[in-house]
Amino acid sequence: MDFNRNLWLMLFLAWGLPLGYYRSKFRKLVYQTDRWTINIKPVFWREIKGLFGNLYPENKKYIQFRNFYLFYLLIYVVLFVIYFNTDTMKVVEGSQVPSFELKNQYGELFSSDSVVGKKNLVIYFYPKDDTPGCTKEACSFRDQFAVFADADAMIIGISAQSVESHLAFAKKHRLNYLLLSDTGNQVRKLFGVPGNLFGLIPGRVTYIVDKKGEVIYIFNSQMDAEKHVDEALRILQVMK
Repeated sequence: MDFNRNLWLMLFLAWGLPLGYYRSKFRKLVYQTDRWTINIKPVFWREIKGLFGNLYPENKKYIQFRNFYLFYLLIYVVLFVIYFNTDTMKVVEGSQVPSFELKNQYGELFSSDSVVGKKNLVIYFYPKDDTPGCTKEACSFRDQFAVFADADAMIIGISAQSVESHLAFAKKHRLNYLLLSDTGNQVRKLFGVPGNLFGLIPGRVTYIVDKKGEVIYIFNSQMDAEKHVDEALRILQVMK
């Protein structure tokens, strides 16, 4: 993940060079000056108006530089979003699971320290309550609850929705395990759960933790929601 983040950073910085060049040319045209100091003057309204409007419809040079500026600016924004949403995985296989506290669907405060060392843990982060993929995943965990119990494993689902949303989701689908409300995404950030689609969609990642509190397996798949259950059971069987 660090390599990917550095790669995006290099692209982000490199793309800024042509963007700066075309912005400079554009500002000089818009403000009708050849002075380089226009690039550092804190005046922007005419630039914005010229960029998204059409100040000089007969001026081909203005139109050319406006289009180039818009193109490079758009790509720069995309690179910016990618870079700042390319998470560095903080919890990796072999890490100790971090301590955290969150409210469950009943509004009760749950502390990970109360179960670490006592049970195997299956901690799965999912994007959103009651969406198609998340419902399939949640119901699949529900249907295999007895098998997880036989492996002395506790299932914990975590997403950013409220306690009320989690309770409604759990009641609707008869979910028989904990759902924790991470409304500020603090625990998601604590684990370093990677996002999808430039970080616009929260990642779907499952962590298997043994009774020593060690993360022994991580499964990351946004689209194959039900496979999270299969992979968790497979690893728990190996642990026996």
